[in-house]
Amino acid sequence: MAIGIDPEMETYQEIAKALENRLAELTSNITEIDNELRSLLPADWKEQATQLENQDALEGIEKSKLQEIHQIREALQRIGEGSYGVCAQCGETIDPRRLKALPTATRCIACAG
Repeated sequence: MAIGIDPEMETYQEIAKALENRLAELTSNITEIDNELRSLLPADWKEQATQLENQDALEGIEKSKLQEIHQIREALQRIGEGSYGVCAQCGETIDPRRLKALPTATRCIACAG
């Protein structure tokens, strides 16, 4: 009797690879944002005001990206532990289509609604 690869685990490995790629992309983005936020302000006060406004926007973007990084790391941890794809609220299996659409999902559709 041949032992096949569990299609669910194969899907989870594909999701893990996509999450790792996204994590690398976000980490690079955060580095760029940090470099921009650390740049010196121009001497002209009008340009300083514009740059400070831009920095406020960048800080908001950075916060959002950091939150996504946290969610991705948690999802990768669940994949590694074998608890990925299980609803954190009801314990039922999360539909694989939901996980493909939202790989960091922790709840099934019924509990998320």
